[in-house]
Amino acid sequence: EPGAGSDLAGLACRAVRDGDEWVISGQKVWNTLAHMADRGMLVARTDPEAPKHKGLTYFALDMHAEGVEVRPLRQITGEAEFNEVYLTEVRVPDADRIGDVGEGWRVSMTTLMNERTTIGGGSGPPAKGSGAIAEAVRIWHEETTEQTPAMKDRLLRAWVEAEVLRLTNIRAAQNRRIGNPGPEGSIAKLKFAEVNMSIYELCVDLLG
Repeated sequence: EPGAGSDLAGLACRAVRDGDEWVISGQKVWNTLAHMADRGMLVARTDPEAPKHKGLTYFALDMHAEGVEVRPLRQITGEAEFNEVYLTEVRVPDADRIGDVGEGWRVSMTTLMNERTTIGGGSGPPAKGSGAIAEAVRIWHEETTEQTPAMKDRLLRAWVEAEVLRLTNIRAAQNRRIGNPGPEGSIAKLKFAEVNMSIYELCVDLLG
């Protein structure tokens, strides 16, 4: 079952208890792959009197339930990976509540840490020297005429950064397996983008 992404900031959703069900109305924006998902992660406000991060409850939303409408947000690429989701008096069984009433923020933080660990690469670390840095090393050995000491220094620095990131991912994955995902996933997600960008800039320079 594919799942739609969480949206912690867009809490324009209200949930009211009605016996064994919750009646939820509101809007969520930037839900990843919501048009393909069977279930969505939904954080809704169940106590309007509570402070900002309190009074929230987490639900596993049936994306096919009556009152759920998914509107794709067309990107400049022509694709619609992200979506707006509108909920109009959607009835969600209390059995689909994740965690306690009012504990939605804590539960969603656990989800987010797992999500970022996975995006950062923590779901299965690559082998040492693989990925983008492997391509840079291949170009160094096979294609470049730019084998200067300065370029070699850049290549070695990039290799070290890639290896540190790989080891950070291993640590994040181990923490996640024991049920305690930490901030490493968020760090790795950001660093992964930065390291890959610098490595491919190096590849371009090596190719002249």
